[in-house]
Amino acid sequence: MGDWHSLRVAEAAGAAGEGNVRGGSFPYRQGRVKSSALWRYLSRAPRLLPDILVLGRYGFSFDLMPLRAEGMSVGKRLNLLVAGLNLLHRRLVPWSWPIHLQVEVVNYCNLRCPVCPVGTGALERQRMAMDLELYERLMAEVGRYLLTVPLWAWGEPLLHPRLAEMVGIARKHGVIPMVSTNGQNLDDRRVVEDLAREPPTYLIVAIDGVTRRTASLNRPGADIEAALRGVRRLADIKRRTGQQLPVLHLRTIVTRHNQDEVGEVKEFAAANGFDFMSLRALVVIGGDESAHRQRVPDVHRFRAYDYEGDARVRRRDFLCERAFCFPAVLADGTVVACDQDYNARHPLGRLGMDGTFADIWFGPKAREVRRTIRQNRESFSFCRDCPFADRPTGTCSISAYDLRGEPRRADLAATPIDQSGERTLSNGRP
Repeated sequence: MGDWHSLRVAEAAGAAGEGNVRGGSFPYRQGRVKSSALWRYLSRAPRLLPDILVLGRYGFSFDLMPLRAEGMSVGKRLNLLVAGLNLLHRRLVPWSWPIHLQVEVVNYCNLRCPVCPVGTGALERQRMAMDLELYERLMAEVGRYLLTVPLWAWGEPLLHPRLAEMVGIARKHGVIPMVSTNGQNLDDRRVVEDLAREPPTYLIVAIDGVTRRTASLNRPGADIEAALRGVRRLADIKRRTGQQLPVLHLRTIVTRHNQDEVGEVKEFAAANGFDFMSLRALVVIGGDESAHRQRVPDVHRFRAYDYEGDARVRRRDFLCERAFCFPAVLADGTVVACDQDYNARHPLGRLGMDGTFADIWFGPKAREVRRTIRQNRESFSFCRDCPFADRPTGTCSISAYDLRGEPRRADLAATPIDQSGERTLSNGRP
């Protein structure tokens, strides 16, 4: 939960090598990219523009997961290009619609993880699941412009009884759907059958250790066998039917408790039927980081941040892009600039009550929120406590492996997909 990866300026403008997303923030100066960086990326645009404008396809990476949108409508192609221009200026009133949209399908969970606002009780909103009709209206309005819809935020998506229909609706609008889960409900045959019938492109299963003991230290009460039984069932269905989706993705957050098991995770993932695996750095969402210092790995390369003594080294060059291309819609239809605003302290508006998504996205309240984020983001608590602002890259993932391919590290995220050994997924379908 809370996972994000925004499409960077030049990639959205069609200038990202073979369409991969590069980690890290672009070096802005007064809201614009420095000319040297701008020309470095724009110089690659001619190779990509024909793919987007003529062929309607675009290869990119979402949190180190390779994807390719194909058969894009003219409106989606133009929105993708205009989104890049919009991000160059971080406009208060965007020229474009979002290119990614985080949708919180439920805001409750069956675990109580100590580094999550749901687990700590910091999330104060009324417990609910998103209404399917609300979601349908949202996708009917925005789906024609979106590349992806991650169907999670602050809750366990598999608890939504109509999740399969939501996945299908996204795909009907040409949007790549993804689901991230703690896996506890994968022991339910109905859930597994639904995921096989209406598969998301990636099914990310969070298991933080190769043994029950280590996995439960970060996710108390987690039953990894329940999750693994479901994964193995899905892998078996895929083998028997020949279907490629969902891509079964094991995600492990590296902590001090499980860092000694990292060398075993790849073999563990392959043995249990996963297609893809990633290691992720531990970030604390909306809480006192010092209370979780004992969870921070000893090994530097597994840490989310650099430290001087016990203090996190603060970056001064970070500029947020979420509010300009990648907002979130919470379970009750509230639109927020970023999913880190998990209590909706600074909402852009609420669907229905404040009009359509367009009314909210291009409206005056959204403009003022973007102005604050651009000029004085520290005044917003969710920006002040942003877990990504001090990261050296634009993703919290450390490394990722296609288990049928070669390793992919976060610091090599700009390597072309076809040179990394990864398999590109077209509109979520290989």
